Amino acid sequence: MEIEQTGLKDCIIIKPRVFDDPRGYFFESFNKQTFEEKTGLSGEFVQDNQSYSSYGVIRGLHAQTGAFAQAKLVRVTKGEVLDVAVDVRPGSPTYGKHVAVRLSAENKLQLYIPRGFVHGFSVLSETAEFLYKCDNFFNKASETGVIYNDTDLNIDWLIPADQQSVSDKDLLLKPFAALNHG
Repeated sequence: MEIEQTGLKDCIIIKPRVFDDPRGYFFESFNKQTFEEKTGLSGEFVQDNQSYSSYGVIRGLHAQTGAFAQAKLVRVTKGEVLDVAVDVRPGSPTYGKHVAVRLSAENKLQLYIPRGFVHGFSVLSETAEFLYKCDNFFNKASETGVIYNDTDLNIDWLIPADQQSVSDKDLLLKPFAALNHG
């Protein structure tokens, strides 16, 4: 496993060691001990989630607050997405900054998103299967988020505006400037 820093504290790209041969490939997608040794972060994940989406879908930007805040380890098993994490930790030197990483079944990269970030992704391929490990359980009352097209964040989702597909729920998310850090 190789670790690449993103410039946002504790938000890291993980490149697994892949063993290819004429029959296919094998790689260890997660090993708690190796993860903790290489990153210095906790590898205690309690919930796995999976989504399937088609081209142009933008999901996010989501987070949970308070006692239900979540760190996530995300990857793609089919297709390609642009994965985006935005630092919303009050007092952070990179507050309001984001990282955008192409994750795909082909490159097998993973992104670790610490607590205190909002997170989302856009689907760049015809379809995509997206998996994420969470270090805390989902709690509906703790949901928060930022509208995907916030002008202060200025995220390029790599999807033309007329081809973007966003849920009604995500269209109601607030602007970055109104984010409650409670």
